[in-house]
Amino acid sequence: MLVKINGAAVHGIDAISVMIEVSVDKGFGFTIVGLPDTAVKESYQRILSAVKYSGIDFPRRQIVVNMSPADIKKEGSSYDLPLATGILAADEKVANDRIGRYMIMGELSLDGSVLPIKGVLPMAIKAREDGLEGIIVPKANVMEAAIVNNLKVYGVENLLEVTGFFNGTCNLQPTEIDTRDMFRRQINHFDYDFSEVKGQENVKRAFEVACAGGHNILLVGSPGSGKSMMAKRLPSIMPPLTLQEALETTKIHSVAGKLERGSMLMTQRPFRSPHHTISPIALVGGGANPMPGEISLAHNGILFLDEFPEFSRQVLEVMRQPLEDRHITISRAKYTVDYPAGFMLVASMNPCPCGYYNHPTKKCICPPGTVQKYLNKISGPLLDRIDIQIEVAPVEFDEISSETPAENSAAIRERVVKAREAQTQRFKGIENVHCNAQMTSRQLREYARPDAKGLEKLRDAMTRLNMSARAYDRILKVARTIADLDGSEQIRDYHLQEAIGYRNLDRSNWGTAYF
Repeated sequence: MLVKINGAAVHGIDAISVMIEVSVDKGFGFTIVGLPDTAVKESYQRILSAVKYSGIDFPRRQIVVNMSPADIKKEGSSYDLPLATGILAADEKVANDRIGRYMIMGELSLDGSVLPIKGVLPMAIKAREDGLEGIIVPKANVMEAAIVNNLKVYGVENLLEVTGFFNGTCNLQPTEIDTRDMFRRQINHFDYDFSEVKGQENVKRAFEVACAGGHNILLVGSPGSGKSMMAKRLPSIMPPLTLQEALETTKIHSVAGKLERGSMLMTQRPFRSPHHTISPIALVGGGANPMPGEISLAHNGILFLDEFPEFSRQVLEVMRQPLEDRHITISRAKYTVDYPAGFMLVASMNPCPCGYYNHPTKKCICPPGTVQKYLNKISGPLLDRIDIQIEVAPVEFDEISSETPAENSAAIRERVVKAREAQTQRFKGIENVHCNAQMTSRQLREYARPDAKGLEKLRDAMTRLNMSARAYDRILKVARTIADLDGSEQIRDYHLQEAIGYRNLDRSNWGTAYF
């Protein structure tokens, strides 16, 4: 008898429909075709044991399995459950009158229990797109799949529940959640808040500007000045995720297997902080079995690179194109996949190897030329993509010991959201431009033209501070964001003055004050 089971394969962050055809006929043996990998070929032993421990007689006949389309590689153990269900249905131990209306995915343990798998969310989305009635997934993944509306989602704990569901002996109930209500309740919950940060008002302001315009930012300061501590609080002042952004972010983490068991829709912007020993492939994605890298896991959120110059030159340089394009295409001999990579880069570094160059009280012990050599570890093209460069000075004792509460994240976030709303209206109808940091040269001329007084100040600053030409566009973008925070349609001279102050590393005499 021939039975067809609906399955799926993950490609990039989306799922592709896979039709699993199972034939049980006279003879003896097991054959599986359709470009399965080793894990899929090994499924026979897991299925055999799971069926046995479930108290069901395994068919001792000729079993042929075809996985279509045959030119797409089928990877992983998530095909165990549909293969087992198909074999039993083809052997007439499971009723197959409803089996074609559902997608079935899951890994089997030797005792018949169903184990969690990766990529359930894109699979559920694909099941709805294909017009299927429902999807059957492991119990541990059911909340993730239930995010998808207009689809019956069943979570199962063992093989017997699946066979009982189709035979009518097990009454499984679909899992339903109110996605929008859950999203609204959890969107404003954060573990860290800027009210806990004493002093550092200039850095907080730089963070506010960066989040308001989507600008990349580099923090330069001595050890212990609070760079990492403040960076961890950045998600609390970024604009809330939209439902579409949350769904896209959750899909990426689902495919990578980074969602916690039993978790649902991601409601906070991701904050990724890889160690400086990371490899280029781990950062951008790929591998033998392609998976999203850190820049994709940070999509719609923040990629924090602490100890920026300690990352290898090759690792840093592979970020240059994704920083501009907001996506990355991984091309290898056997596959090509696209991953989104629209992240905000936040980097921190010491000003020199000893860490105390330009420190107010401690003397730098680095030999002459060492500071510039240390900064040269970051290439000019990469530095060109960082709009804001801010020095982080040590906090004075009086500020640390002050009992006066600092401004909380909610107040800062309110201003950020208001500025983003202005940008949303400004770039309405313009493809791939959502915030000031993404403006092209043409849009800069249209939306970021300074007045005569501001233009004169910009000319004076670039001449006196020996700033590079590449700083010109960056200053205008940041000034546009500062004007948005100020509620001003026109960029004024004081907006430009503040933006110029955020280009520390462009100065030939870096480390000295200008204003």
